[in-house]
Amino acid sequence: MKKEIIQSNNIPNHIAIIMDGNGRWAKKIGKKRIFGHENGTKSVKDCIYGSIEIGVKNITLYVFSMENWKRPKIEVDALMNLLINSLDNELSILMENGIKLCVVGDLDNLNLKSREKLKEVILKTSNNKKLVLTLAISYGSRQELSEAIKNISNKVKNNLISEEKIDEKIINEHLYTRNLPNVDLLIRTGGEYRISNFLLWQIAYAELYFTDILWPDFRKEDFFNAIISYQKRERRFGTITEKK
Repeated sequence: MKKEIIQSNNIPNHIAIIMDGNGRWAKKIGKKRIFGHENGTKSVKDCIYGSIEIGVKNITLYVFSMENWKRPKIEVDALMNLLINSLDNELSILMENGIKLCVVGDLDNLNLKSREKLKEVILKTSNNKKLVLTLAISYGSRQELSEAIKNISNKVKNNLISEEKIDEKIINEHLYTRNLPNVDLLIRTGGEYRISNFLLWQIAYAELYFTDILWPDFRKEDFFNAIISYQKRERRFGTITEKK
């Protein structure tokens, strides 16, 4: 079992995942793109259960980017419906497993039904403590940083923050992810080697793991493989390790 060779004293605290390949997976079997997204929910469950099994405390999923709004309306509507249905169907699982739901992104772009459902599940799971599951929805890192700069500038202008006090801590406090730790491990499925405007600030020192596996085929064993790869790396955060 892959789980048995994972070092319990070196578990990434925060894992972020770019869940790529749903559309290509569906196309390979002659189905519409939404069929791939629907089957991708199985992979989400595998990663969540895997996280709980080995003690990962935070997992963030790139569900819907700012750029995804440019997709055909029929696909966007289907994705929003899938989001609502998934939240309805999985609420009991979130509660039984102590999973707290959070969301980052510009939620004003979502329809009212989606916003209300998210608020409902966030409230109901707010006291859960085993795992923080964050969904990045209508999210773009450049947009997030732009908003942070505007907010900080406005506070400087109104003498709420002095220019000299602006540092990494102040910037972190103005990001959507202000309540989350920095990312330790970023996983991207689907065979692409790019970050796609996802958590650019937060992954500054993250380990990156890319796999050709399309997201609907990504199972718990594959998730554990990513963690095993992470544990084989030396994280130096810009310093050097002297060898005797």
